[in-house]
Amino acid sequence: MKNPLSAWAATAQSDILHGKNVGELQFGEFRVDIVQSHNSLWAICEWPGGGRVAFRPVFTWGAVIETSDVKQTSPDQVDIRISCALGEFRCTITFAESMQFPTFRYTTSFISKEDLFVPFSPRDVLPLPGTGLISNSKGEIHVSQEGTRSGHLYFSLSKPFEGSVFYFQNLTALSEYCDATETSVGGSVGGSWPETGFSLPPTVKKPIPAGRRFIISDAFVLPSVEVPKSKEAGCRNYLDYLASVYLLLPKPETVYNDWPKIAKKGLSDLGRNKGCWTQAEGHSYLNAYVCDYDTPPEIMVQLAVLVPLTEYFEWRGGKPDAVRDDLRNGLPAFYDEKLKVVRRWLPSLVHRLDESEEQKKEGVMDSWYLHHPLMNLARLAIKKDKMAEKIILDSIAFPMKVAKHFNYEWPVFYNLDTLDVVKAETAEGKGGEKDVPGAYAHLMLEMRDLTGDDLYFREAITSLKKLEGLGFEIFYQANNTAFSAATLLRVYKETGEQKYLDLSYACIACLFRNMQIWEGHYGLSKNYSRFLSVYPLAEAPYIAAYEEVEVYAALVFYLQEAESIDLAPSVRLLVAEFIRYFVFRMPFYYPTVLPQEVLSDEVKTGEIDKDLWIPLEDLRDGWEKSGQVGQEVYGAAGAGFGVMPRQYHKLGDSGMMLFCDYPVHGLRIYQDGQVTFRVQGDKRLTCRIRIIGESLSDIRLSANKNELASKSDGKDWREFEANGETTYRLEWSRSNKAKTKNGQPKSRRPKHSS
Repeated sequence: MKNPLSAWAATAQSDILHGKNVGELQFGEFRVDIVQSHNSLWAICEWPGGGRVAFRPVFTWGAVIETSDVKQTSPDQVDIRISCALGEFRCTITFAESMQFPTFRYTTSFISKEDLFVPFSPRDVLPLPGTGLISNSKGEIHVSQEGTRSGHLYFSLSKPFEGSVFYFQNLTALSEYCDATETSVGGSVGGSWPETGFSLPPTVKKPIPAGRRFIISDAFVLPSVEVPKSKEAGCRNYLDYLASVYLLLPKPETVYNDWPKIAKKGLSDLGRNKGCWTQAEGHSYLNAYVCDYDTPPEIMVQLAVLVPLTEYFEWRGGKPDAVRDDLRNGLPAFYDEKLKVVRRWLPSLVHRLDESEEQKKEGVMDSWYLHHPLMNLARLAIKKDKMAEKIILDSIAFPMKVAKHFNYEWPVFYNLDTLDVVKAETAEGKGGEKDVPGAYAHLMLEMRDLTGDDLYFREAITSLKKLEGLGFEIFYQANNTAFSAATLLRVYKETGEQKYLDLSYACIACLFRNMQIWEGHYGLSKNYSRFLSVYPLAEAPYIAAYEEVEVYAALVFYLQEAESIDLAPSVRLLVAEFIRYFVFRMPFYYPTVLPQEVLSDEVKTGEIDKDLWIPLEDLRDGWEKSGQVGQEVYGAAGAGFGVMPRQYHKLGDSGMMLFCDYPVHGLRIYQDGQVTFRVQGDKRLTCRIRIIGESLSDIRLSANKNELASKSDGKDWREFEANGETTYRLEWSRSNKAKTKNGQPKSRRPKHSS
């Protein structure tokens, strides 16, 4: 059956056939022929076996090319200048090699002769049969852009030849174009077979202004002879290709954020602001959103703050404050003696539910929501919290019964009392919450850790079978998928079975597929960074504070667990980079650091207090105002306190702390004023190491006996730029010496909650 084509695609094959070859690049087994037709410039990539895919760096929107100047400035680069009635295009096509994969890049800019509306641009990638028609080709699109996520495209061909293409549009480069024309790059990379690739955002509100040069495309293309033989293999290939291109991408600079101060302000505001709390039956409960007094308290909200708050106090030392005690003391009221499980809503206030949404009905349970509070109770129980231990032990039989009832395949909503399905699928034919089997398995492993009973491990194995063969379809909600990745890695380490590591990589691939690996310097989003941010749901239109926090915590734990295994280099690189950028950009969720014009005038739930160190739920693209959902109380502790025990490391009794925006493992403190530690990540990329304390003039940081120069010095800190995947030695004078017992080194590992 033929594929339907647009008019632009239908004429492209003939245009290329009658075009003029004006240049050539050879790289590895591949060749790129540069062909000029009457209104386009094509880069025709040829596979070793003769198959071809056409990429279109320049399209003149129908105007005839009047003049062109092509210069091959080196064996690896061709520069082209094209003029037409509309203006001038400049294009550079280059070859680059990163990791083991050959890659070529084309960057195109345009300057218009007059203010110009461009209502449509065809997509820029087409398979090109040697004989026959484009419409007869066969291929499968594995990944394409969803909303404002990365401008990526991964597809494989089966006819007229076998091969794959990983395509990545650097959407950051289009920021000036979008800002001038009030457009968004959301949904700009995708299409349907055989017309795929990038389409320039159409100008509707404002034209392209005359006389200004704008980049209108910046594409990286990685061709491959390999076709994935399974969905898990496709996920692994995607990660390797993405990491390879990531090394070539321009990336935003990061700055250091004073997280100790942020955590202190967040704790103060959380405790003192009445808009965060509801009183019921002599106990204080956190609202989900600031000033949301209408919705009854939720068990997830209490525990989402209590667990990272507990970690923070463990790291800080000293006694917990009243906020932690209030949260802990209110937990037993959520337990239902009849069902023998904690309920979502506080039973004494459940009559407040307005039934405005499916889940805001008494008895309706969201599948992932059943397990989430139980995970956190188990984490507290493992920390020797006897109250949490009693609640989780009394509750755990219920989710096991429900898992068996649904055969470990979870609907979206069901009735907690009857187990009747309320909503089976996310969309017709899409199935239910497909990553919940991994979250459930995560809970089972925690129960095994708590009790020592292998029954829970066997239950986890049974549940994880439901993830097999899903590939990129695993993802339902980002934090669940991150928990699943960590769980699968643990099971791989215990069993040695490769399939669990492969499934773990599939979960990581799902997370990165749902990230935004570009920076939107246009509209209101110029005021904050969203680079390497993860979206909470597969079709969510914004990034969300709490889900990002949980993904961050899970991925820190993931790298910690992976320290002893031969983890894929692409996974180490990408996960470490996500953590680094999370630590940099997370403060942008706080309205205190945003200009007033960014904040939404209308709020779905509660109110926004701009002076409150409580994060917004949502940061949005372009001209959309942020905070439309509300100011997220349950994201407060995770954002402020989750970073402290993971990125800040106390150096014994020296009074100093080590901050690193990559994860640090194996930190050892010696009595003679020395510390050794290993930084995760990739050697080809760098991270920030900051030593915080007093009298730091004699601090020395070295790797392989080579001392690093300070990048910058402050009154009570010194900072270094360091490579990932490297062991470092930190030394200081005896006046700052760390004290140890019996001359033995101290060891310290990052705490985790995942």
